[in-house]
Amino acid sequence: MAASLHTSQLGSAFLGERAGICVSTVPVTRLGFRRKTVECKESRIGKQPIEVPSNVVITLEGQDMKVKGPLGELALSYPREITIDRQESILKVSKAVETRRANQMHGLFRTLTSNMVVGVSKGFEKKLQLVGVGYRATVEGKELILSLGFSHPVKMTIPDDLKVKVEDNTRITVSGYDKSNIGQFAASIRKWRPPEPYKGKGVKYADEIIRRKEGKAGKKK
Repeated sequence: MAASLHTSQLGSAFLGERAGICVSTVPVTRLGFRRKTVECKESRIGKQPIEVPSNVVITLEGQDMKVKGPLGELALSYPREITIDRQESILKVSKAVETRRANQMHGLFRTLTSNMVVGVSKGFEKKLQLVGVGYRATVEGKELILSLGFSHPVKMTIPDDLKVKVEDNTRITVSGYDKSNIGQFAASIRKWRPPEPYKGKGVKYADEIIRRKEGKAGKKK
């Protein structure tokens, strides 16, 4: 009798009867979720046409494109989400499918294509400036030599597709037809002595603005 009563109490506690809780055995209906359709807007940069100068030759082979001009030759492979069409002297980069990935690549590959056309026809350049007492730069053959306050001068080999010019021993101009290579080489020059925020000493881009910091003030007596 005691065992039966103990079992009954356990059952009541499990079902929540002792706590006054009503346990329902009715199955719960699952909540439905409505899928939201993602709209891929047209890229403002991607939809702009690219004008090809008369001295530039374009070769299209499937998803590969070669651009040849008076300054050099460049090539680019496009992903399957992107298509490129040529109509006389105009290039147009378009999306092959309406997906988020295609929308992200649209503007990027239009910019890369434009940089290739401008690069082989007109070229690009990046200017840097040396700021600091004794900081100077010279070009000897295919080497850029930097004096930046180290115990020895820094020697950098100039890539074959780039040209480096130094003016007044403190102004450096890197030029060429591949914008990416120009940016990488200029960044590698700056990396040797980035401008510090107190006096601005170092290697900076000509159009770079250095945010200055105030030096630590001495203790007041």
